[in-house]
Amino acid sequence: MKKFWVLFSLFLLPLVFYIFLSKGIYKYSNLPILTENVIDLKNISRATTATFSEKLTIVCFLGSDINIAKASLFNLNQTIYKRYYSKPFFQMVAILPQGLENEYSETINELSAFTDISKWHFIYASPQNINLLFNSFETPFKLNENLYSENAYIVDMELRLRGRKDDEDTKGGKLYGYNMKSVSTLKNKMKDDIDIIYYQLKKSAEKQQRRKRKI
Repeated sequence: MKKFWVLFSLFLLPLVFYIFLSKGIYKYSNLPILTENVIDLKNISRATTATFSEKLTIVCFLGSDINIAKASLFNLNQTIYKRYYSKPFFQMVAILPQGLENEYSETINELSAFTDISKWHFIYASPQNINLLFNSFETPFKLNENLYSENAYIVDMELRLRGRKDDEDTKGGKLYGYNMKSVSTLKNKMKDDIDIIYYQLKKSAEKQQRRKRKI
């Protein structure tokens, strides 16, 4: 019996660990593309210099009800933004209805009092253009009458909507967006999925480095 455990610890345990690790890496290295060709931010607002291109963007549609918007904004800021704002390529984009600049200014000032908001972009657009952007995500959802969505969305550097195809809590398995009202969803799903994209970026950079060394 003693010999069995010695053999197990020397040979079988490392093998089991390797199999577990390799499966974990395979899952970790792939976050599905759900939609191609999301339209860029310059197509909905001439005033903004922000772009999805070459950025990893978290997008939210906050709408005209400031009370609902504020709760979602602060949840997203505390749970996601503060964790990733110092990472390369990262940015947050809030889409807001045109004409509400003064109404939102107090909330944005309140946010900036305890957060470096340099990676936040607040973009004001017409209802038509807000719907144009949202519809380009090709989700099964619609914005409500206030142009609000309870979900935040991940758009990658190539203007593609990323998410899940095997989410256990979603009908059909496809997770297009992450509920901003749920801190557990942001922590346990969105955070993990952002980490996957950064893992992919790291592996891609390592491959490029190896190619350069060979040249």
